Amino acid sequence: PVRMCFVVAPHNSNALDPLPKAIRAPSDGVITLRAVNSDSDVAHPVREGEVLAVRAAYVRATGTTVTGTIVGYA
Repeated sequence: PVRMCFVVAPHNSNALDPLPKAIRAPSDGVITLRAVNSDSDVAHPVREGEVLAVRAAYVRATGTTVTGTIVGYA
């Protein structure tokens, strides 16, 4: 289970802190992120309310098209 919920603000260079265990999509669209042990970004198509079970080090502003508040779970 998670111990903390927080707002994820997409940014092109700021790392997420705290490091989430998962993130929730607020709407249909794309969330562009880089997982903690990955060398490149990945654009994930998502549906409203979908939870991505990924330890994302970054959620990029460029390429992210969802609208609303992305929620992180740590």
